Amino acid sequence: MPSISQQQSGNQVTSEVDAGLTRLVQKLSAKRGLHHVSLAVSSADGQRHWAGASGPEDTTEPQVRPEAPFFIASITKRFIVTLVLQAHERGELDLDAPISTYLPASVTTGLHVRRGVDRTAQITVRHLASHTSGLPDFLERRRGEPSLYRQIRAGQDIAWTFDDVLDITRNQQRPHFDPQDLNAPRQRARYSDTGYQLLLRILEAVTGRTFPDLLADRITGPLGLTGTWHPAAQPADPALPAPLPLHIRRRRVEVDKVIASADDLFSTTRDLLAFERALVAGEPFADPNTRHLLTERRNRLSNAPVLRYGLGTMFFKVNRLMSPLPKPVTLVGHSGSTGTWLFTCPELDLHLAGTVDQTEARSLPFRIMTACLRIWAR
Repeated sequence: MPSISQQQSGNQVTSEVDAGLTRLVQKLSAKRGLHHVSLAVSSADGQRHWAGASGPEDTTEPQVRPEAPFFIASITKRFIVTLVLQAHERGELDLDAPISTYLPASVTTGLHVRRGVDRTAQITVRHLASHTSGLPDFLERRRGEPSLYRQIRAGQDIAWTFDDVLDITRNQQRPHFDPQDLNAPRQRARYSDTGYQLLLRILEAVTGRTFPDLLADRITGPLGLTGTWHPAAQPADPALPAPLPLHIRRRRVEVDKVIASADDLFSTTRDLLAFERALVAGEPFADPNTRHLLTERRNRLSNAPVLRYGLGTMFFKVNRLMSPLPKPVTLVGHSGSTGTWLFTCPELDLHLAGTVDQTEARSLPFRIMTACLRIWAR
């Protein structure tokens, strides 16, 4: 089995849990379809914690260590929605205001044209945050060209701009449904990175600050997250090792242009667990009760039906057959398409974070977390 590197400060769990998590990490990194794995788990109070990482043996590459940063992909949406809710508290934006309140007509005109009618004016900030706008995902299928997702999965290093996002949305894709009635008990929802690109531009418009600056000033600085940063910036901790690279199975790929274009962050399992702990407690907000807005709705995602979605928040139910308890349990948080995860299991008061750093590994995090839950509950 591959060797495992554990956190330098030592793991604080029972010997049985330590052995179980160690075997899990070693087994995962030995799979033919994976290059390495890094995962960490922590009790809600932080008293019990474990972190480990494992990579291939007999290699000249540096050892994969649990403190190494990695590209967190769509876990970034948890940070973006936190900034949105902070801006809402400060009166900088209104969740229920049309996005045309904050963005110029050059951006909004013709984004959501369905059955010959431009419905973009009906889209609110809350629609974007909850994936209920009906806007397509610019990374998905488009007319005349392969999807950006397909190119990224193949390891192609491609760049795009916000203008490209707008062009794809207007001219190469179609909306999936009308902006939903958010007063109805349920709404249609479909995951859309386009919506979060628009949210970033709204944040920058209403604050006059860039996303990297907002992140540092309102989240990573106050919470002491020295290992979390935007690719256009630098980490606060200069001693951090280089980020773990992405792979297609065991083949390393260099996708610097993709990472620079995506507006997604780098972080560490330690920082992610600290952020999740703070978010669950409502610490990033002036009023801790603002955190409840994250889970105010739970709509099923039509393009990921095993998941439900709130505001920047995924919900995944572990059924009774796979649950560590006699009843189903829930995972609340966010995953990323590169095989990243950051979730809380409320029933076990447990936070989980990690990565397998593949260009496409959307479902694997949920299998890994389910295994962690069963080991932790022994």
